Amino acid sequence: MAIELAADGARVNAVSLGIIKTAMNAAASPKELAAMASAHPLGRMGEIQDVVDGILYLEAAGLVTGEILRIDGGQVAGHVQRRASGERGAG
Repeated sequence: MAIELAADGARVNAVSLGIIKTAMNAAASPKELAAMASAHPLGRMGEIQDVVDGILYLEAAGLVTGEILRIDGGQVAGHVQRRASGERGAG
């Protein structure tokens, strides 16, 4: 889609989120929250501001198109590349 719309000056990007602290998980116990945080290599859940910062980056970066910005603390880092190249392994 980014290629098709580029001639019209439109940019097409996506944001892929990891586990973000929201009202949806506010009732989780401290143990559950710790388990969710441990899913991210950075060791913490994302904050809404992390998402806002990523979206503002995409808005400001006028030459960026056709990208998926992963705001996930590294949760899928490396896994996507292995799948794309056909490698097998954990993940």
